[in-house]
Amino acid sequence: MADETSDAVAGVDELMQRIAHEYEALPRQLKSVATYIEQNRASVMMDRTSDIAASCSVHPSAVVRFAQRFGFSGFSDLQAVFRQAYAGQGASATSYQQRIRQLIEAKDGSASPDLGGAVAREFIGACRNGLDELEAGLDDAQFDAAVKMLEHADNIYVIGVRRSFAVASYIVYALQHTRKRVHLVSGFGGMYHEQIRSVKKGDVVIAISFAPYGKETQYCLRVAQQHQAKTLVITDSQLSPLARHADAQLYVKEGSAFAFRSLTSTFCLCQALFVALAYRLELNVEESTDPGEYDD
Repeated sequence: MADETSDAVAGVDELMQRIAHEYEALPRQLKSVATYIEQNRASVMMDRTSDIAASCSVHPSAVVRFAQRFGFSGFSDLQAVFRQAYAGQGASATSYQQRIRQLIEAKDGSASPDLGGAVAREFIGACRNGLDELEAGLDDAQFDAAVKMLEHADNIYVIGVRRSFAVASYIVYALQHTRKRVHLVSGFGGMYHEQIRSVKKGDVVIAISFAPYGKETQYCLRVAQQHQAKTLVITDSQLSPLARHADAQLYVKEGSAFAFRSLTSTFCLCQALFVALAYRLELNVEESTDPGEYDD
């Protein structure tokens, strides 16, 4: 049974790789469908064609054409690939808002203060699901490639804007416990251009970005590639404009509840990167901290 599940997941991964490979050549409407499927893997098996079309602002026939573009007779055949891989997982991934609505309705239709614990538990559950998906989908080869790049980097530049800024700041803090020269491209004063222009061959740029993908992050990544620096992208989709030309890509699908996405899985991935690098550098992390610090 485990082998069957593994084969089914591999079937989804293979399909998504084909979609990513052909994405740039797709018409605009089919690109919208591709993006929807990439971002809703666990629920697409249950979605109606009309619902997907409405979410993508396209005619339902475009959803069918998308399936046919990739060798399926219709959209239901494409859904079957996801159903085999994700059967039993979709309900929990898609029902957070429905469940909290039920909790509110049970409280006479108002979000009363004593609902806070239920909200917290729903969000914790979303974070847990995100971590489970991170573990299941982690590409060991790409992770190892990322660690090797960091090991051999002369300088490490890290860029992340808006919701990704907290993660970028954390990984800079963690990496500064090594002897690597680490730079946060903060953009303070609007100086992204100035902070990234000294990047060069032998350096590594870590770019962290999720849909709708920060323009500043995309700019810094282009500069890094023009200057022949190595690039590590942490993002949420193979269709991300950052991922296609990066030297290493790590994908994170965060859990979400009530229209809020957590950062739990991304922080976990970045901590794992640092710990793996520390082991590779034979770094004693405990000895690298200041004895006067109260936390790590």
